[in-house]
Amino acid sequence: MQSFRGFRPEALAYLRGLKKNNRREWFEARREEFVREVSDPMKALIEELDVRFAGLAPEFVGDPKRSMFRIYRDVRFSKDKSPYKAHAALWIYHRAPGRGVAREIDGGAGFYVHLEPNASLVAAGLWMPPRPSLAKVREHFSEDLAGWKRAVTAPAVLKRFGGLVDDEDGVLLKRLPRGFEEGHPAERWLRFNSFTMHRMYSDADMLSPKLADKAMKDFALLVPMCRWLNRALGYLPAKSR
Repeated sequence: MQSFRGFRPEALAYLRGLKKNNRREWFEARREEFVREVSDPMKALIEELDVRFAGLAPEFVGDPKRSMFRIYRDVRFSKDKSPYKAHAALWIYHRAPGRGVAREIDGGAGFYVHLEPNASLVAAGLWMPPRPSLAKVREHFSEDLAGWKRAVTAPAVLKRFGGLVDDEDGVLLKRLPRGFEEGHPAERWLRFNSFTMHRMYSDADMLSPKLADKAMKDFALLVPMCRWLNRALGYLPAKSR
């Protein structure tokens, strides 16, 4: 495995080309380029982040075989039948569930890096969890609301990320979930369906050999939020690997 030195401009050029030519013939003719410019560097970044998380929050791991999202789109329920994603992404996940990336992000709260021309970002948290997991998070507000507020409203977190965002449509619940009354101390947070924060990165950020440094500084700010969410799900912090 090569060491991570940043993505090359060719990675962004490849993804631009794939977006314009989202066809199997085009991809297969350039598969080696995809591996060389996108897949291999992404796997090297996963290795680098895994090493760094061992010192920061050891329960979070990255695996080159499990942490990278597939380039292939699931088109079964989509009107858009384009076979490939025009981006690449990775997921650093809690080792207790140990599932990494499958068809969806699973296994609790974790950390995300997204490579896409003019739309790259880093993110962390719990995105659109299934109903049982969402219910556990909501119940946990009654147990440790103070800890949640410390994690997501710390001045450094708000300054860097601006605050919590909901699902991709930005829609909050108009009514509180069943079983919770108006005026609940966690009313503000009970309206969320996802619990994530993100920050956009420029193309220059993604091409920098210091990308891992920058991402880890951001991730360090969001470890308390991810640990709180994982505690709600029964996935505990660790002191060592």
